[in-house]
Amino acid sequence: MGWRIWCQWWVGVGLAILLVTGCASTPEHRSTGEVIDDTAITTKVKTGLLADPMTSAFAISVETDRGVVSLTGIVNSEAERQRAIQVAQEVGGVKRVDGRNLFVKR
Repeated sequence: MGWRIWCQWWVGVGLAILLVTGCASTPEHRSTGEVIDDTAITTKVKTGLLADPMTSAFAISVETDRGVVSLTGIVNSEAERQRAIQVAQEVGGVKRVDGRNLFVKR
């Protein structure tokens, strides 16, 4: 009987730790859900860029913070730059797209 209680106690402690850490916020005061949402948005934008024949997805870096997508890199034309921004804007959950660091090759 002692072994069973001891095991149940450790399982309870383990679940409590998982619950506390799973709901904790990051050092930037972002919840785990926000981080997951940003990761999903980044993945969707990158996938959209890869699927679009007009964009050089490997030349464009994508980062998301609180729904704001930042595009960074060097593209071949202004049309490609605008298309990359448009692809990012069309992804659900995107609040704003920052393309200030997406430059056109000269």
